[in-house]
Amino acid sequence: MAMSPCSSGGVSSSSVLGADAGLEIRTRSVEQTLVPLVSQITTLINHKDKPKRSDKTLQAIQRVGQAVNLAVARFVTIGEAIANENHELKEEMSVACIEAKRAGETIAELTDVASLDHPESDSHITIFMDKTGVVKAARLLLSSVTKVLVLADRIVIKQIITSRNKVLATMEQLEKVSSFQEFVQIFSQFGNEMVEFAHLTGDRQNDLKDEKKKARMAASRAVLEKCTMMLLTASKTCLRHPDCESAHINKDGVFHQMRLALEQVIDIVTDSRSNGENELASISIYSGIKVFKNKVEGLRENLYFLSKENLSTMLEVILEHTEDFTDSAYTSHEHREHILELSKQAKMELEQLVSVWMQAQNQKTKDLMEDLEVAILKMCQCMNELKRELHSAATSLAADLLKYHTDHMVLKALKITGVEGNLEAIAEYTCKLSEQKEQLAEMCRLLRHVSGTEPLEITCIHAEDTFQVTGPQIVSAAETLALHPSSKIAKENLEVFCEAWESQLSDMSMLLREIIDVFEGRRGEKRVYLSLPRPGKHNAYLKALKPVRLDTEEQAKIAKLGLELHLLTSYVDSETEKWEDQENKIVQYVQGMSSMAYSMYLFTRGEGLLKTTQELFHQAEIFATEGKKLASAFHAFSDQLHDDGKPLLLLETEKLIPMCQQLQITAKVSVQGKSATFTKVDACIQKTRNVMTLLCQLLPLCCRLLRKNKAGNSCLKSAPLWRENRVQAGTNAHCPERTAEMFGIKSLENHVTNMTFLESK
Repeated sequence: MAMSPCSSGGVSSSSVLGADAGLEIRTRSVEQTLVPLVSQITTLINHKDKPKRSDKTLQAIQRVGQAVNLAVARFVTIGEAIANENHELKEEMSVACIEAKRAGETIAELTDVASLDHPESDSHITIFMDKTGVVKAARLLLSSVTKVLVLADRIVIKQIITSRNKVLATMEQLEKVSSFQEFVQIFSQFGNEMVEFAHLTGDRQNDLKDEKKKARMAASRAVLEKCTMMLLTASKTCLRHPDCESAHINKDGVFHQMRLALEQVIDIVTDSRSNGENELASISIYSGIKVFKNKVEGLRENLYFLSKENLSTMLEVILEHTEDFTDSAYTSHEHREHILELSKQAKMELEQLVSVWMQAQNQKTKDLMEDLEVAILKMCQCMNELKRELHSAATSLAADLLKYHTDHMVLKALKITGVEGNLEAIAEYTCKLSEQKEQLAEMCRLLRHVSGTEPLEITCIHAEDTFQVTGPQIVSAAETLALHPSSKIAKENLEVFCEAWESQLSDMSMLLREIIDVFEGRRGEKRVYLSLPRPGKHNAYLKALKPVRLDTEEQAKIAKLGLELHLLTSYVDSETEKWEDQENKIVQYVQGMSSMAYSMYLFTRGEGLLKTTQELFHQAEIFATEGKKLASAFHAFSDQLHDDGKPLLLLETEKLIPMCQQLQITAKVSVQGKSATFTKVDACIQKTRNVMTLLCQLLPLCCRLLRKNKAGNSCLKSAPLWRENRVQAGTNAHCPERTAEMFGIKSLENHVTNMTFLESK
C-alpha cells in the first residue's frame, strides 16, 4: 500500500500505515479518498512537543482530532449502509466500521486538550503524554477505513462481473436465433447490456493505478468496440444466408473474439494472472538494454554485486532478440549490416569492460577506476547506438508500410470482385491480403521491441493480434459476398470488417508517433513540454552554429550531476501526482520544468531530444523563464492563504527568482572553445539542479497548505461522493447524461434504436 501525504519531517505516512502492508490499493479513487485522512493524522503525529504550548496550538490540535472523529462517524454510516445492501460483505464491513469508529473516538479523546492548562498534572491522558497511543489509534483507523474502501471496491468489481455475465448469457441466445424478429428483440437487449458494461469498464479503466493493466483494459475494450458492430452484421448475414459456410465461419470468429475480450477484462478487474501476465514474458530489447545498462552503471558503486557471467548472459539475450530484426525479410540491408556490426562491437566492449572490472576488483587504484569509468561509458554508448539503430530500423519500416498501404487497394479490390462474384479474383487478392497481414504483424513485433514503455508494448501486441484475426475475417466476409453478390447485407458486412482493418492502420500511425516521442525524450506523460525551436525565422540563428556534442570523457565528468538531476525530476513528478487538481497552474509549470530537466539529464547521457550544446542552452533559458512564471504562481497561491505556513512559503519562493535569473544569464553568455563550452554546460545543469532541489521543498509545502485549507473540519469529505459515484455506477450506467469514456456507445445505441430496417434487407 503506497500512500504518502504531503508532510515533511516527523512520522512518515508509511510508518503510520505499516500495519496495513497486506492491503493493496489498486485504484486511484480509494487512494485519493484516504489522502485527506492520512494528511490530518500525520499532522497530529508530527506536532512538535514544545515545553510551552499556546492556546492556539491546543485548540488547533483539538479541532483536528474532532474533525477526524466526525468525518469517521459519517464515513462509518455510509459503510454500514453499504453492508446492509450487500449481505455477503456485511460481516466484514461491520467489523471494519466498528474498528474505525472506535479508533476515531480514541483519537478525539487523546486530542481533547484545549481545556487543559496543565495536562501533565491531570489524570486525563492526552496526545502529549501518550504519543504511542495516537500512533496505534491512527494505524487502526487507517487499517479499518482502508478495509471499508477495499470492500466497497469489491462491490464495484462484482457489478462488472455481473454485467459481463449478462452479456455472455445474451450472446448465447444471439448465437442460437433463427429469425430476424427474434434477433432484433435479443440484440436490442444485448445493446443495452453492452452500453452498461462499457460505462462500468470505462470508469474502472480510468480508475486503475497500474499503467500496464490500463493498457490491457484499453486493448480489450477496443476489441469489444469493433466486435459489437461486426457481431451485428455477421449475424444478419448468417440469418440471410443460413447455408453459407463462410458466413458461419465469419460469425463464429466474432463471437470467439468477444468472449476472449470479456474474459480478459475480468482477469484485469479481479487481478487474475491466468492470462495477460504472460504477454510480456518475452522481454523486449529496449527493456533488456535498460536493465543491462543499469547493471553496468551499478559497477561504479559496487564492483561485487553481480558476476561477469550474469552480465554476459544478459547481453547474449539482448543480442538474440536482435535476430528478430536481422532475420526479418522486411529489414533493409543497410540496417541489417549496422545491427550486426554493433552487436559485434557490444561483445568486444563487454570483454574490455570485464577485463578492467576484474583488475579493479583485485587492485582498486585511481588509474584502474578511471579505466573502468571509460569502459562503462563505452559499453553504454555502444548499447545506445544499438538501440538507436533498432529504433531507426523499426520506425522507418513502419512509416514505409503505413504509407504504402494508405490507399487500401487490396480491400477495394476485394469489395469489387466480391460484388462481381469472381471467386478466382477473391483467391488472388486473399493471398495479397495475407502478405500484407504478415508485413503488418512483423512491423508490430519490431515496434514492440523499441516501444520504450510497457503500456506501448501491450498496445503493439494488441495491434499484431488485431491484424492476425481481422485478416481471415475479411477473407470469409469477401467469400460470402462473392457467393451472394446481390446481397446488400453481405456487402455491408464486408464493409464493416474492412473499416476495422483501416481503423487499425490509422491507430498504428498514432502508435508510431507515440513510440517516436518516447524515444526522443518526450516521455509520453500527461503533459509534454517541448521548448526546442521549430523550423522558421525564430531559429535561424541556430543553423549558423556548429553543432557540438559532449564526448565520452565529458559525459563521464558530468554523469554524477546528470544522475542527481534525474533523481530530482523523479521526486518532483511524484510530488505533482499528489495534487488533486492537475489543471492547477503550479502543477502545469512544474510538470513542464520537470520535463525540460529530464531532457537535460538525457543530454548528459548522449540521448534524448537535445542533440547539441546550443539546444541545451536554449532549453535552460526556457526553463528559467518558466521558473519565473512559477514564482508568480506561488505568490498568487500565497495570497489565498491565511495560515502559519504562508511566511515560509514566501521565503522559499523568493529564492526561486534569483536562481532562475542566474541560470538565464549563464545560458545567454557567449563562449568559445571546447573547455569553455563544457564549463557552461556544467554550470547550466548545476543551476537547473539547484532550482529542482528548491522545487522539491516548495511542492510538499504547497501541497500541505492546500490540503489544510481545503480540509477544514471535514477531512473525509470526499468519502460520500466516492461512495455515491462508485456504488451507484451499476444503476446509473445507462444514463445518457453520463460522459465517461466508452467504446462506440453512440453508434451502438443508434443501431439498437434503428433495428427495424432489418426486415427490409
